[in-house]
Amino acid sequence: MFEATALPGDIRPASVLVLPGWQGSGPAHWQSRWQVRHGYTRVEQSDWQRPLRGDWSARLEDAVLARGDADDGGGPILLAAHSLGCILAAWWAAHSRNAARVRAALLVAPPDIERADLCQQIPGWQPVARQRLPFAATVVASSNDPLCDIAVAARLAHDWGANWFNAGACGHINAESGLGDWPQGHQLLCAIARQNPPPDPA
Repeated sequence: MFEATALPGDIRPASVLVLPGWQGSGPAHWQSRWQVRHGYTRVEQSDWQRPLRGDWSARLEDAVLARGDADDGGGPILLAAHSLGCILAAWWAAHSRNAARVRAALLVAPPDIERADLCQQIPGWQPVARQRLPFAATVVASSNDPLCDIAVAARLAHDWGANWFNAGACGHINAESGLGDWPQGHQLLCAIARQNPPPDPA
C-alpha cells in the first residue's frame, strides 16, 4: 500500500478537497501542510466553532460542484478528511446527487460524535450516516484517540465499506500528534486514489 507516493495523473492537486474538523486545522496540522506542500483545496466553513451539519454539507456540495466534471476537465475528486470532516463526508455522500464525482476519501480520526459528551459539545450531528460509501475509502484511527475508541472507529469503517488502518498511538492524529507533513498518511491517500470503489456485498 505504501508504494504510491504521488497522485494518479488524472487527478489535479486542486481537486483534492481538504475537510477539517471542528475548530478547523491550524498551520501545523498535516491538512494545512498538505495544502501548502501539494496545492490541495480546503473546504472553508463559515463557522468553525459552531458547526451546523446542513451548512457544512452545503459548503462541501458547492466545493464539489466548483471542481467541475470530467467533461469540462474537472476530473475526479479526492477527499482528505479529519475528525468531524469524516462525519461530514459520510453524511454528504448519503444525501448528495454528486457523490459519484468523488473517487476516494481518506477519513482520519473520525470522532464518536454519538458519545454523550460530544453530543453536548457538537449538537445536531447525530445520528452518523452509516450507509456504505459510494467511493473507495480508508479510515485511519489511533489506538489512544481521546475522541473515539478504536473499536468504534473500526465499526464505522466496516459500516462505510472502507479499508481500515490502525495508526498506533497517535492521539487525535492532529497537530498535537507531532506528525509534521505525515508522509505515511499521504501515501495512504495516493494509494486509495488508485483503487476502484469496493463492490457491493452479495
